[in-house]
Amino acid sequence: MYKYTIKRVLLMIPTLIGAAILVFTLLRLIPGDVCMLRLAGEGAFVDQAAIDLCRINTGIADPFIVQFIRFLTGLFTFDFGTSMWTGQPVTHEIALRFKLSLEIAIMATVVSVAISIPLGTISAIKQNTWIDYVVRSFSIAGIAIPSFWLGILIILGLLITTQAWFGQAWMPPINYVSPFEDPVGNIAQLIWPALATGYRYSAVATRMTRSALLEVLREDYVRTARAKGLLEKVIINRHALKNAMLPVVTVIGIEFAFLMGGLVVTEQVFNLNGLGKLFVESVTNQDYTMTQSLVMLVVLIFIVTNFVVDLFYAWLDPRIRYS
Repeated sequence: MYKYTIKRVLLMIPTLIGAAILVFTLLRLIPGDVCMLRLAGEGAFVDQAAIDLCRINTGIADPFIVQFIRFLTGLFTFDFGTSMWTGQPVTHEIALRFKLSLEIAIMATVVSVAISIPLGTISAIKQNTWIDYVVRSFSIAGIAIPSFWLGILIILGLLITTQAWFGQAWMPPINYVSPFEDPVGNIAQLIWPALATGYRYSAVATRMTRSALLEVLREDYVRTARAKGLLEKVIINRHALKNAMLPVVTVIGIEFAFLMGGLVVTEQVFNLNGLGKLFVESVTNQDYTMTQSLVMLVVLIFIVTNFVVDLFYAWLDPRIRYS
């Protein structure tokens, strides 16, 4: 187990380097740069010398190999440089939004797990009954409904309901507060995007739980357990559900990693200043430094999440051994 863990950690290094090369190259293929956008973005005349000076100050004028070495060195020393657009340190800009995105990802994952595993289990046990059809319709609706559209419906529902019941429309708070400072205000702001996003991703996990559990319930050891007279509850909990969880855990892990930087539209709907919004702003402003750092952060989250999921397999299924 220790050898496997060390091997996987060491394999992260070439993966990060490969992702860094790809991101660095693709960003430089985009026409224009941040200096042209900043100085001549509105179509006004700007002296070419001013643009050249801006490129020198931001480091864009340096040879590509020099820029890449600087980027790679900063990546492994956790010094991501300064934003070309705001002039603030990249770590500072990311830190301001990381807590919000992390909390939404955790809350949405909890919502997804709380919905998907019970419903998927019930749907598999009650296969081809009205309960199964209701759960499947519920999950198909979750796949079909975009989370941002569901978020809009939630906001409109809050406005209409509170206006009808209390005579005054209520909206979620706009400014982010830490859960350690104001837990009620924090929950009031983030519970709605977490519910909208969590329902969307619970639909995928529900269908995965159902199909995996149905496959396990047809195995010989399950039939043997039933022939021995074990209670159905014991068979489901001890024998079937754990073995069916492996693909479900994989799906949930991938969803969590995606939630850290992929909630662009949902953040716009709920007016949240998270990593997704920062992603869009950095790409729009052609801020190479910020965009590279954000992409590498998401890559690192995906790598670490997959690593944790692989280790979680051994806990779910004792037959799995890493050597």
